[in-house]
Amino acid sequence: MKLGNIAKQLGCEVDGDENLEITGVAGIEDSESGELTFFVNRKYRPALETTRASAVFVAKDAGPVRIAALRSANPYLDFARAIEIFHPAPQYTMGIDATAVVAKTAKIAPGAHIGPYCFIGEEVEIGRNAVLHSFVVIYRGAKIGNDFFAHSHVTIREDCRIGDRVLLQNRVTVGSDGFGFARRQDGSWHKIRQSGTAVIEDDVEIQAHSAIDRATVGETRIGRGTKIDNLVQVGHACKVGEDTLLCGQVGLAGTTKVGSRCILAGQVGAAGHLTIGDGAMLTAQSGVPTDVPANAIYSGYPATVNLAWRKSVAIFNKLPELQKELRELRETVSRLTSK
Repeated sequence: MKLGNIAKQLGCEVDGDENLEITGVAGIEDSESGELTFFVNRKYRPALETTRASAVFVAKDAGPVRIAALRSANPYLDFARAIEIFHPAPQYTMGIDATAVVAKTAKIAPGAHIGPYCFIGEEVEIGRNAVLHSFVVIYRGAKIGNDFFAHSHVTIREDCRIGDRVLLQNRVTVGSDGFGFARRQDGSWHKIRQSGTAVIEDDVEIQAHSAIDRATVGETRIGRGTKIDNLVQVGHACKVGEDTLLCGQVGLAGTTKVGSRCILAGQVGAAGHLTIGDGAMLTAQSGVPTDVPANAIYSGYPATVNLAWRKSVAIFNKLPELQKELRELRETVSRLTSK
């Protein structure tokens, strides 16, 4: 495909030979002749000087480069769009596999692909152009919007609500029971009936092996456009806002509220019954026991303002040296006062 044609499709400016033939896309360090790569991080400046790629996405205000360039307002986003040109999503034929079990009261809109060994329960509703890959289980009463895609072994429990253009990766579970137990007088535990539901709004993607628990009463809700990484646990009655990122192994205890456009990095853990404000960022492995203000950056355990945490860590690394200095100072003061 000609470089100029790619630029036209993506709305980029060509700096170099428009007739250059591009055969694929690759990372800057692994690319070969004929491939298109991208450069956004200054750390990879040396790699840009040695890359074997034929062309590169760069920012509009980037300096001159030694190979052909596509100048873009958002090079990483346009590289992602270029991947779709060379690697389009697989297409699935319309129809219901003979091994699938579909209840008579289920309603499936036109264009659906229901793969091998799927199960669709009573009174389920599924919108247009759904793809259920294989071994997908939809419990009774679930309602699912248009352009839904579920990879193998996804489970959607009873009465859950799924919006349009939702993508669930392998073994995601939506609407599993919340972790709710009441202690009896003899110390044993009585399971609390999880009578609520889980709601996934439009344009959400949930990646492999993550679980969104249903509420004890009421609902658990994931807001529009939010993306959830692998192995994430969202507890009962949590509320997550729009366009938020929950990265790998994040855990939200029950009734946690996370605002819109937040980023919770890997292994962040939030205690229940707290609020994380809009635009907040929590760095990796932060433990959150109390509310976090909007637009704040918090780190550590217990999570605190990132700058304060960094200063604390710097002091912590010097503790042996400070302890030695303190001991010597005490000895000096002791000698002086004893005279």
